[in-house]
Amino acid sequence: MGRYLLKRILGLFPMLLGITLITFVVIHLAPGEPVEMQVSMSPKISAATRERLREFYGLNKPLHVQYVNWLSHLARFDFGKSFAPDHRPVTDKIVERIPVTLSLNVIALILEFCLAIPIGILAAVHRDTLLDRCISVFVFVGFAIPTFWLALLCMYFFGVQHNWLPISGLHSMGSDKLSFFPWLLDVGKHLLLPVGVATFGSLAGLSRYMRSTMLEILSQDYITTARAKGVAERVVIYKHALKNALLPVITLLGFSLPGLIGGSVIFETIFAIPGMGQLFYQGVMARDYPLVMGILVIGAFLTLLGNLLADLCYGFADPRIRHGRD
Repeated sequence: MGRYLLKRILGLFPMLLGITLITFVVIHLAPGEPVEMQVSMSPKISAATRERLREFYGLNKPLHVQYVNWLSHLARFDFGKSFAPDHRPVTDKIVERIPVTLSLNVIALILEFCLAIPIGILAAVHRDTLLDRCISVFVFVGFAIPTFWLALLCMYFFGVQHNWLPISGLHSMGSDKLSFFPWLLDVGKHLLLPVGVATFGSLAGLSRYMRSTMLEILSQDYITTARAKGVAERVVIYKHALKNALLPVITLLGFSLPGLIGGSVIFETIFAIPGMGQLFYQGVMARDYPLVMGILVIGAFLTLLGNLLADLCYGFADPRIRHGRD
């Protein structure tokens, strides 16, 4: 297991390097350039001024030279300075927004797994019954509805038409003067719509995955043997079958790790939440290369780390995998 772990960790670095190279080339090939985006509202700016701006940002150099310069800064854990008018360090901007995005996505992820796993088990245990069909209709409605459209519908119904919930931001005006519990309630009201939409849209995939895995486990011989010995059905389901059915779900949990940082672009943009998703969207629209690269590098690293953690959890959950790798 130790040798496998060391091999996987060492393999992260060349893979991350390849991801950064491809990403760097792709975002520079996208139409539009930071200078043009900045001066588009000032048509009287001369070509010489545009060229000086390109030189200031280092965009006049060949692409491979720009990449090497960016990589040298990355080696010192420096994402550079934003191309935005404030020219703030990218790291400062990211650190500002991470707590909001992490809070939003961790809550949504916990709710998703806490709801999808029981729903999947319930559908598998009552296979081909009316309950199973109703669950299938419910989760697939959430899967079929476009997320942005569902968010807009919820904003109109709960916020505009009935004024039950706020539809933008994280705080109401004057919330800084509230005591702790009223302030916490105000934040909860603002998070209810984005978290609810994010959770509902993700239930279908995970719950159906859990259902199919559970059905496969319940058809195994050792489950039939346990039932033949008179073991209680509750013990068969939740002790013998559930542990093995959760193994594939562990992999999905590892893949969910990068979504904690970059998986909320739609929600944060629509609901005007000042998080990483909104920052990434603004960076893409402004062709802010250092900012976009900084967020993408974090997302790529978390993806690789999630894969590694999923494999390790697999090994700990199933001794056959652990001993087979030794």
